[in-house]
Amino acid sequence: MASRTARQAGATRTRGVSRRRDPHPSWAPDLSVANRVQRGKDARAKVPRASHAAFEPPRTRADPVDLLEQQATTRVPELVPIRYGRMLVSPFTFYRGAAMIMAHDLAGTPRSGLIVQCCGDAHLSNFGVFASPERELVFDVNDFDETLPGPWEWDVKRLAASMLIAAVDDGFPGKDRDGIVLDTVGSYRSAMRKFARMSTLEVWYSHLDIDDSIAEFGAQFKPKMVERTDKQLAKARTKDSMTALSKLTEVVDGEVRIVDQSPLIVPLSKLAAEDERDAIREDLGRLLVAYRDTLEYDRRLLLERFELVDVARKVVGVGSVGTRCWIALLMARGGRDPLFLQIKEADASVLAPLLEASRFRSHGERVIAGQRLMQAESDIFLGWLHDKAGLDGRSRDFYVRQLKDWKGSAEIDQMNPHGMAAYGRLCGWTLARAHACTGDPIAIGSYLGGSRSFDHAILEFSKAYAKQNQSDYDELTLAAKSGRITAKTGV
Repeated sequence: MASRTARQAGATRTRGVSRRRDPHPSWAPDLSVANRVQRGKDARAKVPRASHAAFEPPRTRADPVDLLEQQATTRVPELVPIRYGRMLVSPFTFYRGAAMIMAHDLAGTPRSGLIVQCCGDAHLSNFGVFASPERELVFDVNDFDETLPGPWEWDVKRLAASMLIAAVDDGFPGKDRDGIVLDTVGSYRSAMRKFARMSTLEVWYSHLDIDDSIAEFGAQFKPKMVERTDKQLAKARTKDSMTALSKLTEVVDGEVRIVDQSPLIVPLSKLAAEDERDAIREDLGRLLVAYRDTLEYDRRLLLERFELVDVARKVVGVGSVGTRCWIALLMARGGRDPLFLQIKEADASVLAPLLEASRFRSHGERVIAGQRLMQAESDIFLGWLHDKAGLDGRSRDFYVRQLKDWKGSAEIDQMNPHGMAAYGRLCGWTLARAHACTGDPIAIGSYLGGSRSFDHAILEFSKAYAKQNQSDYDELTLAAKSGRITAKTGV
């Protein structure tokens, strides 16, 4: 694990200022190290580590399909069947889209009382590689739609259960499945205890360099697996705006335009009548100006070199399908220098009904603040905007980032048990770093302790929750067969 460069350190100074003005609710700077250690031990006495093994759905548990239908009411109606279709591919893809369902389930589980900035949807597919501002490939959490301050245990349980469910989907034997979960949680626990011994700045500057990690873990795997990983990373380095330009656009009457790939990518020319398009483009231009003001000064000047050329609606992910997500094509240097931005709707976190309300008025700002807090490195174009009157006349919050910037994710279905265990260790370390930066690593490390008691408790929780997830998946399958919901598969 490497430390940030001096230039990276300088880029994060404003975050520290922000936290001083608005302190994180878990932080207790007045406590000595000894008192923070005791705080963790006291929490353990009140909420034993073994208590986290339990998951017993209450009799009043909400119908999982009802919860998904509630979410659908705020989404683009014609895209909701695609979301259901993607969730029905397997119990694992269902799990990816079921963050709201699990949030309601986690609300009834034991809490130590130690708060961090939660990802809110920390399943294994929401980790991946992307480019740092210094053009190095880093590994980190990469989805923050549901982020809020909350119990650190919720993220760990979401991650661990995802590992088990994915291992079951891949057909791994029971012993291997158990080992994957234990490795993931054990990595989180040991990393947190290591962060507890580090200085505050050492924790803040730490990050996971993917090349160093491959060198560390590569010796444990067969040469073919290492070769495949190297190819995946090389492919990730090719994913940028120039590559996106060749795949997503065409030249129409001498102008570069985003290609119609309905229903997954729908250009503005297909969404709005011809006499409305110019006005919509002007509105989008004004929104991008407002977004620019949320960037650091140097990034504002950089963005001003680009001009908006075209925009399209895009379907992304599994759980996010149906939210309003746009891709904007901007150009510089006379139309030969592309920048693709993703403008994604930010709604209330699925954790919001269960925890304290966000301190941010804008959900877009909430997402970006959480991302900057939890990630060791962040996209230089991260920002947010508020659209007072969108295409449907309703005000909405959005956050903005680059569409592609060396982004890559693990091919879960191509992993063997050893590979998934190693991947779990990377995810566990990464999640611990994010929690250590935003919570109290000394208290959490003290709570976790040096034994594997917590690891085994989370394994038992994951087994119980995997059964619940299978049951919920079966409920959605029945809802589709009965006609209660409409699912569009293969999209």
